[in-house]
Amino acid sequence: MGHHHHHHEIRQQDMGKTLILGIVLNLGFVVVELVAGLYYGSLALMSDAGHNFSDVIALLMALVAFKLLSIAPNQQYTYGYRKTTIWAALFNALILLFAVAMIGWESLQRWSNPMVIDGKVSAIVAGIGIFVNGFTAWLFVHDKDKDINIKGAYLHMMADMMVSVGVVLSGLLILFTDWYWIDTLMSWLIIVLIVYGTWSLLKESVRLGLDGVPSSIDMLQIQAKIEKVDGVLSVHHIHLWGLSTTENAFTAHLVIDNDVTFEQAASIKKTVKHLLDHEDIQHVTLEIEKELENCSAQDCAIVSEKEGHHHHHH
Repeated sequence: MGHHHHHHEIRQQDMGKTLILGIVLNLGFVVVELVAGLYYGSLALMSDAGHNFSDVIALLMALVAFKLLSIAPNQQYTYGYRKTTIWAALFNALILLFAVAMIGWESLQRWSNPMVIDGKVSAIVAGIGIFVNGFTAWLFVHDKDKDINIKGAYLHMMADMMVSVGVVLSGLLILFTDWYWIDTLMSWLIIVLIVYGTWSLLKESVRLGLDGVPSSIDMLQIQAKIEKVDGVLSVHHIHLWGLSTTENAFTAHLVIDNDVTFEQAASIKKTVKHLLDHEDIQHVTLEIEKELENCSAQDCAIVSEKEGHHHHHH
């Protein structure tokens, strides 16, 4: 076939390289922050280092999940380890929300006893943070909507970049105004933004974890398209779910005309599989059923839905 398939496919090798670059950069930054924090005795810097380290973990998890994708299925794991990509995304969303809770808790404590912050040091280090996190986020921006793991990594980086921007802004404002509460206000703003970004990631990874239909796919539209295929009377017992964050699977029963030959049935199957391939559904299993003599196709479909199997009345 001349036309391109899998328009959503992310090239695993490229993604691996990008993730590794992100990991190296962020680890380097964590080390710099730790050293600076110890040298200046700045608690803020050290806690930020801890926060950035959670990013490194997030990137590592995405990387491991991508590597596991390429492990071949075996007797025990017939899908290989594809599903780990979905778990990693879910875990990432939870880490992000946990980070938000920590920022919130810290800001509440600051509210009750404002800290005297060394504006200069924190502004400089956070400035480096903006660059590191911003650059890493930019690495993922192109692929972030193709895979929720990449979206997770991207959100972590954006969250961190916003935290850094917040620290720089409040650091500068505090230098000029001595209003220490700006720091707290900033962190609340950041919390709202992170939760807003994470929510869709959490929803989608839970949905995929429960074998739900991926949100990018419209089930009714797909059913309609299949029923338009020549020779298909109706389709039922449809199941559509994500095997991983990049691949989807589909099973269904097709009811076809009684007089369709085996060859024609095979060709109908091929047409349906091809159609689904374009909808980003790669693993398709179809069962063919002949129309029952004593009922219209519609009734048969309804009977089979209700009872889960056909009773043949002669």
